[in-house]
Amino acid sequence: MMQSWQFWALLSAVFAALTAIFAKVGVNDIGSNFATFLRTLVVVVFLICLLWATDGFQSVSTLSAKTAIFLILSGLGTGASWLCYFRALKLGQASQVAPIDKLSVVFVAIFAALFLGETQSPLGWAGVGLISLGAVLVALA
Repeated sequence: MMQSWQFWALLSAVFAALTAIFAKVGVNDIGSNFATFLRTLVVVVFLICLLWATDGFQSVSTLSAKTAIFLILSGLGTGASWLCYFRALKLGQASQVAPIDKLSVVFVAIFAALFLGETQSPLGWAGVGLISLGAVLVALA
């Protein structure tokens, strides 16, 4: 089970759900950008501890230019996503913000098809469509 991508993806979803609940409570009395900053510090400290405990540090010099560029772009995307997410949580209900945030699943499927050449079966695309519909229905309810 520990080698299953499905296990780790489901665990990711559980932690993402808890993140929304914890963040909604945490952002009540402070600015959304400062809340994002504090969350980021916690993530950085957590990852440093994890890398130290698992001897996972690597030399930055081992990264190719392509790897470095795409990890930097991914980090910028994560930062932008977190800023927008915390702002949305500050303004809206967690139960409505989270489903719209999960439209990222839809965008990933589309971008993966366009830019990575990944394919979906018709059933897979139907699932993507249902995710879209479900997110919109929950957000509008």
